[in-house]
Amino acid sequence: MEFKDYYKALGLDRKADQQAITKAFRRLAREFHPDVNKRKGAEDRFKEINEAHQVLADPAKRAEYDQIYDAYKNGGGPLDDLFGRGRAGRGQRLGGGPCCYTVVGDPEEIEEIFGRGGGFSDFFQQLFGGVGRSAGSAVRPRLESVAEITLEEAFKGTRRRFSLPSGRSVDVEIPRGVRTGQTIRLPGAADGEDVFLTISVAPHPLFERSGDDLTIEVPITMSEAALGGQIDVATLDGKVTVTVPPGTQTGRRLRLKGLGMPGSGGQRGDLYVRVRVVTPTELSKRERELFEALRKARTDDPRAGMKA
Repeated sequence: MEFKDYYKALGLDRKADQQAITKAFRRLAREFHPDVNKRKGAEDRFKEINEAHQVLADPAKRAEYDQIYDAYKNGGGPLDDLFGRGRAGRGQRLGGGPCCYTVVGDPEEIEEIFGRGGGFSDFFQQLFGGVGRSAGSAVRPRLESVAEITLEEAFKGTRRRFSLPSGRSVDVEIPRGVRTGQTIRLPGAADGEDVFLTISVAPHPLFERSGDDLTIEVPITMSEAALGGQIDVATLDGKVTVTVPPGTQTGRRLRLKGLGMPGSGGQRGDLYVRVRVVTPTELSKRERELFEALRKARTDDPRAGMKA
């Protein structure tokens, strides 16, 4: 099993904060998203980026990963030993801390049913999907696995087929608006035992999700910011035209009611357009003349009143 350096995958330092992690992920996800990048290896790179973000963006997962990271980098021995296999049994983590997921059952059996946990690496599965029977427990174990879906699939709902050890296949309906962490129960699906499918909605290169609301960052020109205008904005329903008010500043949020994720009771969340004003880096001679004229025409000081 290969050790995964999630910091290296995102091009980050160990001291990176959450803002830096999110920024790195969004930049790399845009570059390697399979819908955008058709080069060989782009999809595998996107999966690597997504897996790294799944770990580092979650403080609990990051803390557990950092224990393994430090031990491995300091010559702590083979990964199997670092994970505690062969000493305290599967499911125990370095330092005796609890596993991030309550998952029991045999890992090879789970992989046979669901196919490597929806695309996560063996390293991820061992660290966060590690499984084992509770010592001394008389309760029959249940089988669990993680199924990763896209934000688009969560928006529309989807249907997935899984092959069971008996050779029988089962279709699973994943409802609209499903969120990461929600579980779908398949009663008696594995030789009479229940199977629990935990959903993981992959981060999206364009949209940030908060509950049923979505946020998309949209760049606009300086003239669009100053004078206002209409711009096209991507939504999960397709493109819509949005009016930018005159005098719009970077960071302003424009609310598009009812264009977010499906929620309970048939209601939908909202989509927020976060505006980012782009300053041109290269100016033609004519553009420079116009900006010089504008500078002379403006007499106000945006820094007036600021004191050191």
